[in-house]
Amino acid sequence: MVSHSLVQIRSPMAYRQTERVVRKLAARREAILAAAYDTLAEKGIAAVQIVPVAERAGIAAGTVYRYFPSKTELVAAVVADLAGEEIAAIERAAASAPGSLSALAAAIGTFAMRAMARRRLVLALTAEPSEPELSEALASYRKTLAAKLEELMRKALDSGQLQQQDAALAAPAVIGALIEGLLGPLAPAAAPANEMRAQAQRLTLFALRALGVADARARGLVVQMVT
Repeated sequence: MVSHSLVQIRSPMAYRQTERVVRKLAARREAILAAAYDTLAEKGIAAVQIVPVAERAGIAAGTVYRYFPSKTELVAAVVADLAGEEIAAIERAAASAPGSLSALAAAIGTFAMRAMARRRLVLALTAEPSEPELSEALASYRKTLAAKLEELMRKALDSGQLQQQDAALAAPAVIGALIEGLLGPLAPAAAPANEMRAQAQRLTLFALRALGVADARARGLVVQMVT
């Protein structure tokens, strides 16, 4: 009975200590990812290295290695978080649209606006040269976006609002066109906020036309799209 009582008394304290440890570990991981994100956004993919990220996070490099044993794993985690943010923004925009085709237009326009607002970051994820071992992690950003766009396209196809086509082929083509048209080497230079919106609308209109949306309908969708 004594032994059992001691277990009952000590268990809650042990549980609270475990909770504190878990929170501390999670906070440290977030600090590492935040430092890697800021480095990526400011200096590009080549600058994301364990030692400078550790210094920026205010922790030892050895601690970073315990969470992310290599740069590849660190970059993969950052890319996954960024892709998740992008998908969440697209889903919010699509959810506020009145129909499946307008949801698709809102998603395209939202991505276009966000890409221009975070130009340096998106270029680092999609266009900068990097080590071969990072290729898969960086490609996952485009793959995640294309998969969400394909999902929205299929909803518009199922509702009869979009003419029949291969959504799996068209979705990555649209993502590629947006990135190249907005951020590529031949794209217009960075613009002020009002011009950014106009550029996003023009590229959204281009994408909708490419998907077979009649011009008048496409223009109407672009005017009402959520960005």
